Amino acid sequence: MSATLPVTLTVNGETLTRLVEPRETLADFLRRDLGLTGTHAGCEMGVCGACLVMLDGLPVHACLTFAVQAAGTEIATVEGLTESTVIADLQRAFHERNALQCGFCTPGMLIAAQGLLARLPLPSRAEIRDALSGNYCRCTGYEAIVDAIETVARRRAAGETAPRFAEEPA
Repeated sequence: MSATLPVTLTVNGETLTRLVEPRETLADFLRRDLGLTGTHAGCEMGVCGACLVMLDGLPVHACLTFAVQAAGTEIATVEGLTESTVIADLQRAFHERNALQCGFCTPGMLIAAQGLLARLPLPSRAEIRDALSGNYCRCTGYEAIVDAIETVARRRAAGETAPRFAEEPA
């Protein structure tokens, strides 16, 4: 058994301290220790983008970040961004534009999209594609994903809200 280190960080608004092994990745910590399985373990090499989380407001590959490196930071996972409704309009637009199929890459795509729109509120389609270049999707062909992000950018710029899902209360 290897030595563990205490790590204090804030995850989805909750500050917590846990003992972690020095070589445990942030992705494994979030999935195994905290049960936040929206952070997917895809390639485990930083290529596919399925493990993206927001670290102090910036998208990072959780598979390439050790949990001990996240000490003192604020992490937002797809679960936290969903619960806070920060990405509700992106989720609706992905649904509207059929920008998801198997769903494995979707959490990382939503994190990448939110990171882009926080930094660049009205990106061009080329800028959207560039922001998604670290996310791999085998199902959609990306056009629908770019369409969804572009839709949200335009709606946010115009002060519009996305249509509600039928099952959502008004």
